[in-house]
Amino acid sequence: MPADTLQLRCLDTRQADTLAALDELRERLSPRGDIVSEAGRKKTLAVFGEALAPRQVVERICGDVRTQGLPALLRYTEQLDGTKLTPTTIRVSADELAAAHRAIEPEFLASVRRIRANILEFQTAILHQDVRIERPHGGYLRQRYLPLDRVGLCVPGGAASYPSTVLMTAVPAQAAGVKQIAVVAPPTKFGADSPYIRALCFELGVTELYRIGGAQGVAALAYGVEGLPRVDKIVGPGNQFVALAKQHVFGDVDIDSIAGPSEVAVVADASARPEFIAYDMLAQAEHSPGSSVLLTWDATLPARVAAELEKRLTTLSRGDLARAALEEYGLMIVTRDADEACALADRIGPEHLHLDVADPEPLLAKIPHAGATFVGHYSPVAIGDYAAGPSHVLPTGGTARFAAGLTANDFLRSSSVIHTTREGLKLLADDVRRLADVEGLTAHRESVDIRMGNGEWGMGNAQP
Repeated sequence: MPADTLQLRCLDTRQADTLAALDELRERLSPRGDIVSEAGRKKTLAVFGEALAPRQVVERICGDVRTQGLPALLRYTEQLDGTKLTPTTIRVSADELAAAHRAIEPEFLASVRRIRANILEFQTAILHQDVRIERPHGGYLRQRYLPLDRVGLCVPGGAASYPSTVLMTAVPAQAAGVKQIAVVAPPTKFGADSPYIRALCFELGVTELYRIGGAQGVAALAYGVEGLPRVDKIVGPGNQFVALAKQHVFGDVDIDSIAGPSEVAVVADASARPEFIAYDMLAQAEHSPGSSVLLTWDATLPARVAAELEKRLTTLSRGDLARAALEEYGLMIVTRDADEACALADRIGPEHLHLDVADPEPLLAKIPHAGATFVGHYSPVAIGDYAAGPSHVLPTGGTARFAAGLTANDFLRSSSVIHTTREGLKLLADDVRRLADVEGLTAHRESVDIRMGNGEWGMGNAQP
């Protein structure tokens, strides 16, 4: 066998170790998985002088930014990103944003305008609306939804540029009515220095773009530093250090999720075309790390998909990275039937689920746990990543069992409004008193009693 032949594991559920192998992959892809490149480990040693675990690195960085502010942020940006910034260069200027917008190709702007319209249509349609319920004697109950004042968006930019992440985070926030949006991206040609990121921010009316990334960028958003006020919520993807930093600052601010490597589970039958599946798997693998799992009850399909993968890898710009990801985090499993494939897909709870089958709707009901589901042969994950309308910021690592993808509603803060008249209070008074007595909270009871008695605000001077 040639040395460069793809080494992709193919298992069968009739084998005793298949479930163990699947669960082991899930664990490695979770926030506990400690997926750090060798270059990342060397960088940790160089900066901190010791081999710290990722969580220890994050705690050190976040603690320093919290206590030292801008000097710590600038120091870590220089040490980790190799860029020496100053208080005046940390933020991309308005002139730089406008210049990028003028210079960018019109076709790019035309595409993002169409995509923005798709996102706005979907996000506005699902937006929570205020609710009011009338109560007896003139009272009412309301649930109102107000946009967050200020949010921070994390945009990756280490190995590739992701203007799609700006779209998929900023536009839902704007649909919710958020007025202040701060974007942080690494100080690289793929991050805050990318003409596409800058032009898109200008197009969307996002005026705050900062040349910082990693855990230090998350900490700056959470705690605030000179020239960068703190935010109320941080959303967006990133590497393990970004994910752990978001987890660390949660409580000081809200976050969307603790995201891990990108992933897809493809459920396929005999009608699926192997070249379609190959590219579905490659599209996740080229994120590197990225996980791709094929589940099928067609015993001939894995070999045909493997052949297509081998063929297509040589044509990809990130083919070497995709190959490594497939070998490290890829898996093909032959199941007994469709029901078993669905059960395994639900066990995974994947970020992206692709039902590449002739009749997908019956299977959809059997897999409730997935971040986003792509139905049918002509619904590649890429349409969700870039253009369809739902955000591509999705739960990973099995967290789709309890978490959901980012929506405009995540940028709303809900609160209740309660109004009762004196007559309305009388209807509730006995129940309030009874529970207050059970709990031993006498002031609770008496706050009702005083309103129901004969004093200044009692029966003789009824107030509305």
